[in-house]
This record gives sequence, structure tokens and C-alpha cells, in this order.
Amino acid sequence: MDCRSNNENESSGSKMKCEYEEQDETITESSNVEVEEDTSMCEVGGDKTSADYYFDSYSHFGIHEEMLKDVVRTKTYQNVIYKNSFLIKDKVVLDVGAGTGILSLFCAKVGAKHVYAIECSSMADMAKEIVKLNGFSDVITVIKGKVEEIDLPVPQVDIIISEWMGYFLLYENMLNTVLYARNKWLVKDGLVLPDKASLYLTAIEDADYKDEKIEFWNSVYGFDMSCIRKQAIMEPLVDTVDQKQIVTNCQLLKTMDISKMASGDASFTVPFKLVAERDDYIHALVAYFDVSFTKCHKLMGFSTGPRSRGTHWKQTVLYLEEGLTLCQGEAVVGSMTVAPNKKNPRDVDIMLKYSVNGRRCFVSTTQQYRMR
Repeated sequence: MDCRSNNENESSGSKMKCEYEEQDETITESSNVEVEEDTSMCEVGGDKTSADYYFDSYSHFGIHEEMLKDVVRTKTYQNVIYKNSFLIKDKVVLDVGAGTGILSLFCAKVGAKHVYAIECSSMADMAKEIVKLNGFSDVITVIKGKVEEIDLPVPQVDIIISEWMGYFLLYENMLNTVLYARNKWLVKDGLVLPDKASLYLTAIEDADYKDEKIEFWNSVYGFDMSCIRKQAIMEPLVDTVDQKQIVTNCQLLKTMDISKMASGDASFTVPFKLVAERDDYIHALVAYFDVSFTKCHKLMGFSTGPRSRGTHWKQTVLYLEEGLTLCQGEAVVGSMTVAPNKKNPRDVDIMLKYSVNGRRCFVSTTQQYRMR
């Protein structure tokens, strides 16, 4: 069934039992919501690499507008800072990938001693003007450049804050930039906000939409274009999944402790077992993530799952080559391997190995995907 929604902030009902329980307490409606984009960015010229295009794309205000209007994301960060000002007050803060500078402004407003906002796209020039317009030029210093290449005016910072998460959590590989900044500048026992991120997996029935997006290429006006189908099924789809499509339980795949993990920990292989909660078909696996701020007075965070309020991240849909037929209680068992693409580390390579041994379906196979 085609259950897609174009409303990114549409509520999709009650949460799944494994989704983050604190989300509703961190979100309040606001008619004037701002939030910053999540990259360390840089203006580029001349011959451009894929990384250059990544940085340059964030120079345009349109992407930042989308981020600023994501209420779930915005209000969570704002509430974390405003409701836990004791963490920020009189501290030196580093904002990694500052975008328009909204997180820096939040921190300055609650009494940060100083905020260094690193932004690598031309949006840094706008961020400087925004800081000046709001009277925080003496507290916020905007530094234009790549985190890995700039020098800070101070040897250490007390807090690193960043909105680094991409589609499928790891797309665009900004996490490594945050870890680089942590290793180079964060004081011992300093804070990273957010400090936890978790990746989940579930399975859905999605026959109609798979036909529209994937099987379409088998016959286009009577011509065989199945060679394109092979490419289409390898590219994960970022879209909104209706909770009614969910067939199985959801499973935690990986939790990352941003304050302690090594950069290599973003590459991993993890097992999964998704058990059917009803008799149905499965056409795709769906990944989503939660983030948590565990050092707050009260645990705070948000989920991007299909039973939580919508965000611009939506969910990541991995279509299977063939639909699976599962009876209630039967399982899809397998493993997922995740790693940055070797040629372009901002892309993500995903390998699924899965099998079903049921009454109506027997399969064992491997599929490769690339987010780009």
C-alpha cells in the first residue's frame, strides 16, 4: 500500500515500545522556531571533489530553512540548553558545524562564557551577521573553515555541541568531524551534546510503493529498463513510513557513545532478528535512529522512528529483491554491515545478509546498498 506522507512534521501516533520515551517532553510548539544545520562546511571554487559539493551545498539558505523548520529537532536542542543552563553557564562551548549559528545563540543566551562556532560554508558570513544583529558578538566567535584545518584561540573547550546526524544516522560522515574536535579540544570529563545515538531496524509491507519506485523499470512503455531497476534497488529511499505498514518488532542495532567512541566504531557488523507480529508480506527493511542527551537533569532526546513525530530525517527504506511471506511468530534473521564508502567517505555502504525459514517462505541471500 502507498502510505507515504508529504508532511514531515505529521504525527504518526503512539511510540513503538523500543522508541525513545522522552520525546514528547522535549517538544513544544513555537511559531518562531530556529535551528542550525549540521555540518562543518566550506566555500569552494575551481575543481570540485564530491566533498566540495557537499560543503558547497550548505552555502544556500534553503537547506538551512528546512533544518530551522524541523520543530522536533529544534525544540529538543533548545530545551536541552534552556532547561539545563547549569551545564552551559560560564563554560567555553564549541559548536561544530554551526550553520546559521542557532545553537551558539542558544548557548550564549543562557550564559556561556564564550562560544566558538565553526562553519565551513559561506553561511559563516551570515552567521557572523546574525550574531552581531542579536548582540552576541562579544560572546560568540564565528570561525570560517574546516574543523580539521582551523586553529582555535583557546587550547581547550568545556563542551562540544553539534547536530551532526545524517540520513540513516551516518550519511555524510560528519560524526568523524565531531570526534576529531573532541579528541583535539575537549577538556577531560568535558561534555558532548548529544552524547548517545542509537540505530534501529524494523520491517514493512510496501508492495504498492515498491512497484511504483522499483518494479516500474521492468517495463517502461513496453521497453525493458531493468538495468535501471538494479541501480534503484541498491539506493536506500529516504521517506516517511506509515506505522500501519510495520509487520515486525523493531530491534536496536547499535548504540554509539559519542563521548567515548573511536572513529572506527562507525563501521560495524551487527546481527538482527525481526519477528513477524502478524501474517503479512515484507518488502523492505526500515532503519531509523534516536539521539539522547544523558547528562541533562532529566533524560532528553528524540526519535526519528515511524511511530514518532516526523522529522526531516524521515526513515531509511531498504527494499528487498523479492517480497517475503511471513506468518506470525516467524522471523527474518540476518546481519547488517555498515561502513563509509571507500571512494567517497560521506556516502554509506550497507550490506544486508538475511534469511527466512518459514512455512510459506524459504530464502537466504545478500544485498548491497549505497547511500549517496
